[in-house]
Amino acid sequence: MILRSNFIKSRIRPWVRFNHTPPIPFYFNQKTYIPSNQEAEELNELSNGYIQPQPKNSDHVIIAMSSGVDSSVCAALFKDYPKVRGLYMANWNQNSVCVERDWIDVQKICKKLNIPVERVNFEFEYWTNVFEPMIEKYKNGLTPNPDINCNKYVKFGKLVNYLDSKYENYKLVTGHYARIMKKDDEFQLLRGSSTRKDQSYYLSTIPKDCLNKLILPIGHFTKREVRKMAKEFKLENYNKKDSQGLCFVNPDQKNFRQFLNEYLESNPGNIITEDGRIWGKHQGLWHATIGQRSSVSMPQGNPDFTGVWYVSEKRPLTNEIVIVKGHDNPKLYKDKIEIGDLHLFYSIDEVLNMDSLSFQYSSLTKPTNIKSIRENGDGKLIVKLVEPARAVTPGQGGVLYRDNQVIGCGMIM
Repeated sequence: MILRSNFIKSRIRPWVRFNHTPPIPFYFNQKTYIPSNQEAEELNELSNGYIQPQPKNSDHVIIAMSSGVDSSVCAALFKDYPKVRGLYMANWNQNSVCVERDWIDVQKICKKLNIPVERVNFEFEYWTNVFEPMIEKYKNGLTPNPDINCNKYVKFGKLVNYLDSKYENYKLVTGHYARIMKKDDEFQLLRGSSTRKDQSYYLSTIPKDCLNKLILPIGHFTKREVRKMAKEFKLENYNKKDSQGLCFVNPDQKNFRQFLNEYLESNPGNIITEDGRIWGKHQGLWHATIGQRSSVSMPQGNPDFTGVWYVSEKRPLTNEIVIVKGHDNPKLYKDKIEIGDLHLFYSIDEVLNMDSLSFQYSSLTKPTNIKSIRENGDGKLIVKLVEPARAVTPGQGGVLYRDNQVIGCGMIM
């Protein structure tokens, strides 16, 4: 006879290499199982001190639903808790086709899982704290990441405030590919086990006092495993395509710059090389992104201009875009980066004294090791990298890591 606790241990061996326990409740072939306290303690002994928080039976378990496969699997994993319910946030035009279509899908999923669901409207907060600042930054030549502000001000700002006012004890469960673990009585935000899908970069602005209220169960899984779970749970959306993350962009609208043109007036300027020579015109700084290929056609018959040219700089004061030749042109690389508008999980002094820090400067890049870090005297940090990084873009988030733990972030200046 195999003891249940031994059975659980045998099933979590894949998780041991990630130095953490699997999500709780555990998933075993279409069934969820909430372990006893003794079994949970045995599992946590395998995790190098990290503990996966779990709701109590007396807690309200709120599943943030989006109609996607990730949040649906979260709902399926926690559906057996006594006080579980889904919650759908309508953050954009309440009458838009996308919002209503997603709401219908969320209701279908919750009905299948036999859990109640409610819809809340945070359109004002999204417009004020996410969308308008994004448009203003694009206008000023920056390249912002609206998902980071959405998590800060809406999902883990307004939503948490709403839940605080409604429930005394609750856990908010979301379908992000990251982990929140407890170690030495401290809640820490960690990278997801799947580096390919890790979303800790986007969550780097979560208020520290919210971490103990959050559970991110699928951060322990790969996307393929999540889809497999959804299929075994018989969820109709098990093979649904991932969203692009921007709720205000119509899925059928493929050109994001065309979308921006609806909110920004044309502002023509020059496209120049470093010597100041004019080679073309642009209709607004938001039409270019640092590190991307330039649309200017250079005279290919001249060896000085033969090759592919890339955007190296945007100059808001003169409304100019600077281009350089070659994908690996040194002008596209930086080893010293300034970040401001800081959001740190520790004090600046503590961060400055940490070892083995790394830096991630966009959602598409891997962290690069930090050589040194210092404060510049006006609330900003100067990060010196071991190796220069390509296409570091002002307006994007710059996230500090210690191993897999998120230490904090700031906006690249």
